[in-house]
Amino acid sequence: MAQIEGRVRELLEQPNFCFVATVRADGTPHVTPVWVDVEGDEVVLNSAEGRAWPSNLERDPRATLTIADKDNQYEYVSIRGRLAAKTTDGADDHIDAMAKKYLGQDEYPFRQPGEERIILRFTPEKVHHNA
Repeated sequence: MAQIEGRVRELLEQPNFCFVATVRADGTPHVTPVWVDVEGDEVVLNSAEGRAWPSNLERDPRATLTIADKDNQYEYVSIRGRLAAKTTDGADDHIDAMAKKYLGQDEYPFRQPGEERIILRFTPEKVHHNA
């Protein structure tokens, strides 16, 4: 497992978007921009059940996560890893915390009726920082 430290951790802690690359059933890549969080050496993402990229991860847990500095797009982190865990526990509170980080709002404003939020935790296998 790779370590998340220093400037890499800073980029994950700041409100920078994360581009999640997964593999579709037909082998083609699927890339989605999402909000990102970090806890210890795990990258933490939040989504809703039924969306394409989490479904791709259930079939193939490999992903590449790319986080670019919003103030300098030439600085980025690329994290290659695997889905370590998926849970609904705490997912609603987590998406509210992400709304605070990215939008300055106390509650996630885009929640859909009946939507079930999920937390996806990634174990990094390789971390590359381009400064």
